[in-house]
Amino acid sequence: MKSIFKIALSSAFIFLVSLNANAQSSKYKCMLQMNNYMGEGAYIVVSLVNSAGEYEKTLYVMGDDKKWYKSLKEWNKFHTQKNDDISAKTGASVTGGDRSVTTIEIENSKINKGYKLRFESAVEDQKYYVSDLEIPLTTEAMADKTEGKGYIKYVRLNKI
Repeated sequence: MKSIFKIALSSAFIFLVSLNANAQSSKYKCMLQMNNYMGEGAYIVVSLVNSAGEYEKTLYVMGDDKKWYKSLKEWNKFHTQKNDDISAKTGASVTGGDRSVTTIEIENSKINKGYKLRFESAVEDQKYYVSDLEIPLTTEAMADKTEGKGYIKYVRLNKI
């Protein structure tokens, strides 16, 4: 009888720890402003990368036609190798001059630990930017507006 009680108590503890781990993330409103450019809608992927620049997680994909994912070359290598499910993290592509507002969720444990948000972009028959924009996951950097180098004019994050 004691062992059943211990197992039940251990299971409850593990459940509470995992529930607490899920609760330790924050949602951010991500406002993205595109530069004016001519051409098709841009495919943009928002990824969590570690301090070594390695992909850890896909946070959001702007563009839902899978045939264009290969144009996001570096992210696509990670995506196809890891086979991560992005079906709940996709939205429409964005065109020149457009503004996009999405919500992304970031684990609090990644903030001020050397991680970054990488915005990778590609447009059909135009230049590809492996790092159109990167935002260091620091309290200061996340409060500022960050300017892009390619199709993205700027990104601003606001904690919800």
